Amino acid sequence: MEMQFEKLLERVTTFIQNEAKTETVIGSPFTLGEYSCIPVIRVGMGFGSGGGEGEAPKTGHGEGGAVGAGMGIEPIGFLVSRESEIAFVSTKTNRGLVAAFEKVPDLLSKYLENKKEGKSASN
Repeated sequence: MEMQFEKLLERVTTFIQNEAKTETVIGSPFTLGEYSCIPVIRVGMGFGSGGGEGEAPKTGHGEGGAVGAGMGIEPIGFLVSRESEIAFVSTKTNRGLVAAFEKVPDLLSKYLENKKEGKSASN
């Protein structure tokens, strides 16, 4: 059973290396006007294994085992830069990613201008 778990772990690790990237979830970095945008994701993983053995009067000795893994990937926002300024723009809005894409140019301009002037985001 230990060998099976090692094989599973190797396969999961290879999958994560190849698939759990922003490029495969929401795309590659891109340029929007004078802004450079880099997508950011959150990755969560869980692994488990178990096994056992026993004796039964009618069926004799028995043993078994199992392994499992799960993973979740979620886009959470964008790192946005312009010249020497950098900011994080979250996709956590009421309408999610669609609303963020609709508002990105205006939000970035306002956010970066306020930051340059030393104002808070609520001004």
